[in-house]
Amino acid sequence: MSNASDSNEITRRYYDSILLKSRYIDSDLPNMETTIFGRKFSTPIATAALSHMNGTHEKGMRELAYGAKEANAINFCGMESYEGEIDDIASAGAATIRIIKPHANNEDVFKRIEHAKEVGVFGVGMDIDHAFRWDGKYDVVEGLPMRPKTQKELESFVKAADGLPFVVKGVLSVEDAKKCVEIGASGIIVSHHHGILPCSVPPVLALQEIKEVVKGKLTIFVDCGIESGLDAFKAMALGADAVCVGRALMEPLKEGKDAVANKINDMTCEMASVMAKCGYRSIDEIDDKCIYICK
Repeated sequence: MSNASDSNEITRRYYDSILLKSRYIDSDLPNMETTIFGRKFSTPIATAALSHMNGTHEKGMRELAYGAKEANAINFCGMESYEGEIDDIASAGAATIRIIKPHANNEDVFKRIEHAKEVGVFGVGMDIDHAFRWDGKYDVVEGLPMRPKTQKELESFVKAADGLPFVVKGVLSVEDAKKCVEIGASGIIVSHHHGILPCSVPPVLALQEIKEVVKGKLTIFVDCGIESGLDAFKAMALGADAVCVGRALMEPLKEGKDAVANKINDMTCEMASVMAKCGYRSIDEIDDKCIYICK
């Protein structure tokens, strides 16, 4: 039965309402390479910041990293399942961005940032939308207390990253996007965390006004509901610089890194096909001129 307040259903319906206009004349096969934070990747499709994936595959988060490495894609990772997991993930050699929960004790955050830097991650960041529980109390994740963070606290985490890209995950409003620019964040992930707030606006719907506000001062990733290369293209046409894919990778993850890489590559190929049919020759050319949204 459909649930009118389910943010994931709302997001899916919005993706399906986005229609495309083809443009074949003067089109050609596109170049899918993209440069993010100064590094070149073969695709704008990244893994999402998943956590605790050992139930899907033994050392699942490390396997995701290996898959991203094979596909030459950015790998986001979330909360560890065991001590030393970030070390295992970093050893895969992918461009890993470590997303840290908003722990109540900021010293725990700083320690995680420092450790991530020591093992050689590509970037770090924070999952700001894991601060509150469904019952009106502060969140607790795996027995660890969480707290909302102030703009000043986030700025201190950016400084602690010491030059590494810092990405804020869970941005869904122009107000938070503006604050991320002000603290010097390198990027944001526009996301509703798989519906952590009922009736959330679809991240892909919030993209255009957020892009207008940040004015190219940081990189915009979008998360939630991206199941195909077609979805990825729609998100980028509406303002994302890159996309994060989570649940669509969970089934391939059961088979391991090669299946993860193959899924990313398949989605990239599908996206390339859509781009060619809509007249885009490169990632940088994508805009909203081919988009029509059903009212």
